[in-house]
Amino acid sequence: MHIKINDLKRFCVIMLETVGVKGIDAATTADALTTADAWGIFTHGTKLLAGYLPRLRAGGWNAKGKPRVDREGPAWSIVDGDHALGQVGGVFAMRRAMAIARNSGLAYVGLKNTGHIGAAGYFASLAAGEGMIGVAMGNDIPSVAAPNSRGAVLGSNPIAYAIPAGERDPILLDMATAAVAGGKVYAAWQRGEPIPPTWIVGPDGKPTTDGSLYPAHASLAPMAGHKGFGLGLLVETLAGLLTCGAVTWRVGSWLFDDPALPTRHNAAFLAIDVATIAPHDEFSARVAALIDEIHETPKAEGAERIFVPGEMEWERRRKAIAEGIDLPPDVRDKLKSIVKDLQLSDSWINEIVVDYFSNRNQL
Repeated sequence: MHIKINDLKRFCVIMLETVGVKGIDAATTADALTTADAWGIFTHGTKLLAGYLPRLRAGGWNAKGKPRVDREGPAWSIVDGDHALGQVGGVFAMRRAMAIARNSGLAYVGLKNTGHIGAAGYFASLAAGEGMIGVAMGNDIPSVAAPNSRGAVLGSNPIAYAIPAGERDPILLDMATAAVAGGKVYAAWQRGEPIPPTWIVGPDGKPTTDGSLYPAHASLAPMAGHKGFGLGLLVETLAGLLTCGAVTWRVGSWLFDDPALPTRHNAAFLAIDVATIAPHDEFSARVAALIDEIHETPKAEGAERIFVPGEMEWERRRKAIAEGIDLPPDVRDKLKSIVKDLQLSDSWINEIVVDYFSNRNQL
């Protein structure tokens, strides 16, 4: 079943409105979640609502929270997220970074006291859409081991960047500093699929393929060993330490902790205004030439293409715009559970989406 992006967006807005998130905040969050689904990053898309809504209902996250500037200087700002949704705080902070960068050329904005930010690449892409290089990152409760540790030390601490490329799609990379995002371990285990031995380490600190152990009895492996651990530590510094926000075990679990308690997530955003530093057209041409050079590199035997980061996601998004999004079974099940929990009709999930929204005067 394919669902139109706008219909899925409307569904998200309706669900968020039922727990008190209104207006632009509901629309902002819906756009971030459906964009992740359109990119094919289903672990960070609309299925997150199943965890977000109970926490908003219980008050751990502030449905009416309004991010505000706490302190700032000529090329930096610290934003207090008011325990609102991470997507709300993240868009506010990235747009603040972009506004500062237009004057100073580059900017750092830290975000403290926010919720789970979802796909970091969404925020980086906002900057690229306005001709800026964007970087976004966030910290989380520890779930990732350090080399030689027998337990988690840092969160999966994602980091993303987006580089504008003129008329072409931006270069876009979004990655956890763990070997894999925790959501992928959950999803594989829920689908009954085996996981590679490089994804998690057991309670003895050794690799394991038993996904059921995570997170209670296993930790994610750091990406590329000490390199991923070091990068995760940089994210912890920029998102948590520099903002004077919570770090490591002082950050709450948005999935497992009491939903009435704030999670105190933190994030950081960088914006570089290309036009302030280099001639815009020349920069775009240089990025395009670099992309072409990468594409023209001799291919390995049997390989059809060499991809630049983000190409697969943008191609999936164009297909989703044309054909709708084919949500995988685990996402559909999560959304069905939301509908059931809120005692709403689930007809939308059975190929009558338009009727579902029409019945609620949303079209």
